Amino acid sequence: MTQELVMKLAKDALQITLLVSGPLLLVSLVVGVVVSIIQVITSIQDMTLSLVPRMLAVFLVFLLLLPWVMHLLTAFSVQLFGHLERFVL
Repeated sequence: MTQELVMKLAKDALQITLLVSGPLLLVSLVVGVVVSIIQVITSIQDMTLSLVPRMLAVFLVFLLLLPWVMHLLTAFSVQLFGHLERFVL
C-alpha cells in the first residue's frame, strides 16, 4: 500500500465524515443560537429549554437526511471493498 493510497483513503474518510456530520452540527448550532436569543430576550434561564429543541431538530434532520447518508456510506464502503486487493501488503 503506497503513501498516496493511504492519503487518499484518509482524505475520503474525512470528507465523508464532514459531509455526514456537517448538516447535523449546523442545525444544532442554529437552533441553539435561536433558543439562546429567545432566552436572553425573555430572561428564562432553563437548561432543558435549550437542549430539547436542539435534540428534536437534530433528530428530524437526521431522519430527513438518512437516505442520503446511507447512500454516501454505502458508496464509500463499496468503493473500499471493491478495491480491497490494492490495500493488501
